[in-house]
Amino acid sequence: MPNFYNEMYSTEATVRPHYQAFADWLALQPPGQIDQKRTEAELIFQRVGITFAVYGDTAGKERLIPFDIIPRVIHAAEWAKLQAGLVQRVTALNRFLHDVYHDQEILKAGIIPPEQILNNAQYRPAMQGVDVPADIYAHIAGVDIVRAGEGEFYVLEDNLRVPSGVSYMLENRKMMMRLFPALFASNRVAPVDHYPDLLLDNLRTVAPHGIADPTVVVLTPGMHNSAYFEHAFLAQQMGVALVQGQDLYVKNETVYMRTTRGPRRVDVIYRRIDDDYLDPRAFRPESTLGVPGLMEAVRAGRVGLANAIGTGVADDKSIYPYVPDMIEFYLGEKPILNNVPTYQCRKKEDLAYTLANLPDLVVKEVHGAGGYGMLVGPASTSAQVEAFRERLLANPSGYIAQPTLALSACPTYVDSGIAPRHIDLRPFVLSGKTVTMVPGGLTRVALQEGSLVVNSSQGGGTKDTWILEN
Repeated sequence: MPNFYNEMYSTEATVRPHYQAFADWLALQPPGQIDQKRTEAELIFQRVGITFAVYGDTAGKERLIPFDIIPRVIHAAEWAKLQAGLVQRVTALNRFLHDVYHDQEILKAGIIPPEQILNNAQYRPAMQGVDVPADIYAHIAGVDIVRAGEGEFYVLEDNLRVPSGVSYMLENRKMMMRLFPALFASNRVAPVDHYPDLLLDNLRTVAPHGIADPTVVVLTPGMHNSAYFEHAFLAQQMGVALVQGQDLYVKNETVYMRTTRGPRRVDVIYRRIDDDYLDPRAFRPESTLGVPGLMEAVRAGRVGLANAIGTGVADDKSIYPYVPDMIEFYLGEKPILNNVPTYQCRKKEDLAYTLANLPDLVVKEVHGAGGYGMLVGPASTSAQVEAFRERLLANPSGYIAQPTLALSACPTYVDSGIAPRHIDLRPFVLSGKTVTMVPGGLTRVALQEGSLVVNSSQGGGTKDTWILEN
């Protein structure tokens, strides 16, 4: 067996118990059946319009995210631990966000150097002292989980700004149930289709105090955004309006939506626009995507934003190494889920180690996302490593480094047949009166042999994620 954890097999010939029912079913499928179903899935996804755009793609075409029809299966006991760890982590991150925008106790205690927060590009001084409903900043978090070593789960990163991908989780399940209904009769797979209801209930808790029946909208930058399908999908599933910046305006510190029946007050905005573009008066003056005066309405407590402005300071990769300390500081608990060991290149000794071991490490920009601006040492040429070394030397504080994990692999249907491919998992964690999530998340898969980069923008695909109920 290769030296990575295989989700389905404990040895080359031994299926893990929670995969046995699926393996038995797969063995009975006639030749060509899986290939036929894969083609059918592609046609349906194309017809429904489940696509994404890639920035910088000169063709400018919408693409399908490749969908693999072999699910990733997690048994109930493993999910229970994952869920407990996610609740703990996101609770601590929300406490941290409230703290850094209020009393800054964690900075006073010397646990995080103040300059790491106050000089951070994602820190928003305009939010200092601003109270948000229920002190919740990250209402929707997409936490990236990987499995490595002997099967240990690690948190790779926390996505707290505008995490995407949940629509693919929902559509993947719908597709699997349509293509293989018998599978769901023989496996007790926990449902995920109630996510839009959970999300809407959660968004309602963001409403200003005293609003009994809040008007909720989804704010999108528009159809050219790479995740526009998701914005439209979630608005439709929740039965709320999908709006762009020009559909809203602020009057007397209150947000209104233009409708054919006249102005309508908006109480909650599920925003899918980055901070910088939300309000040209408060942030980038040239932005045409946002709503002038929105920050005034937020400050006055007249509108709730999910996620709150300024959440990015908690998911910046330079802050990631401190999350275990946050859990101990705010909750008095040991972390249930571990971080990946991380070298902070702004530290002299960490930089020296990184430079000496560059071909063996993964190096990431602290503000980077989507698989861009990173070096995967073992998969890079010596010329690429040396070019990255120059970038690192020019701006050490802009990077972190981590060991190259042997990510777990899951059998995946590729052109050559069924073969292992590396995967991660993004569960979607909702924070409101309580912290909730649907069982599972979006499993992303690196379709190229040996690749560790699962991002759709870098050629990755997705799988349905099954949490087996006891």
